[in-house]
Amino acid sequence: MLGGRKLSRRTALGLGGAALVMPSIARAQTLQWRLVTSWPKGRIGPGVSAQRIVDRINLMSGGRLQVNLFGAGEIVPPFAVLDAVSTGTVEAGHTAALYWQGKIPAAPLFTSAPFGLGPIEHQAWIELRDGQDLWDELYRPHGVRAFMAGNTGPSMGGWFKRRLTGVEDLRGLRIRVQGLGAEVYQRLGAVPMSVSAGDLLPAFEKGAVDAVEFLAPAPDLETGLQKYGPFYYAPGFNKPNGASEFLIGLKIWEELPEDLKTIVKEACRAEHTLGLADASERNAAALTEILGKYPVTLEAFPRSILEEARRASEDLLRDIGASSPLADRIVRSYARAQAELHGWSALAADMARSIARS
Repeated sequence: MLGGRKLSRRTALGLGGAALVMPSIARAQTLQWRLVTSWPKGRIGPGVSAQRIVDRINLMSGGRLQVNLFGAGEIVPPFAVLDAVSTGTVEAGHTAALYWQGKIPAAPLFTSAPFGLGPIEHQAWIELRDGQDLWDELYRPHGVRAFMAGNTGPSMGGWFKRRLTGVEDLRGLRIRVQGLGAEVYQRLGAVPMSVSAGDLLPAFEKGAVDAVEFLAPAPDLETGLQKYGPFYYAPGFNKPNGASEFLIGLKIWEELPEDLKTIVKEACRAEHTLGLADASERNAAALTEILGKYPVTLEAFPRSILEEARRASEDLLRDIGASSPLADRIVRSYARAQAELHGWSALAADMARSIARS
């Protein structure tokens, strides 16, 4: 299915699969994969992306590779996807690299870094620079291979039960936040909490957390966070990018025929493009609904918080780089890409705003 619409043969080919659908006579053997995810099935954003990737692979392989999708908790917990693929419990997974910070300190950069690369810049780093090679090297000891596999775009700053006036309001604040942003908030005095997507709403409703940073308006609205957080903050400095990852066991990948490797890679690559377009369309409508139907105030983070968060983020990246020679190479490569791509990205954004105002 394609976001609730059937993924047709024409659509699959148009999204990176041209000339890849195999004739029926080539179906000598059917490979069966189980793909586990870190999100509930069909969840707007990453859940929809996981389903579309599976649909593409199944269609473009002509039945030679059959991938069966399992939502978070059906086979393994949402934060156990890497271990499940690494140990061979399952063949593949759809998740986000930011979840592996405790085990692989540099991994979150392959999802997002605070004040870091935007979605298109991130794709350029991965696909046109040395990002993919560094990613492969980082994950090789864990027996997995990863590809970009969807993107939810920039995140919002999150939902807060009370208005923020400065850094002092963050001290002791229990905030659900993932990735490197959790460390940034901790350095600012907050108490980061790890809560899975499926448990977010009850945790916020019952007061187990004081604030929630999740994704963007569409998935936030679907989750129901607007019911308990009257203040909706921007910008989402924590996650300016929202790249998902497709994990596959390294041995399984190496034994896969070249045409099926291409199908898997192109199915994932196509979802980065469509995922961003989907996010743009859904988030625009969702933000209008949130502000029009609920007692929610759209707020900007106080400048003092942004300034302190930027300093904490710079310190954090230096600490990650010091954790290992490979981490240092990753951080340096990421920073170099950001410095060299930022000029054009900023100019393009300014031009788009000027055109919109004209």
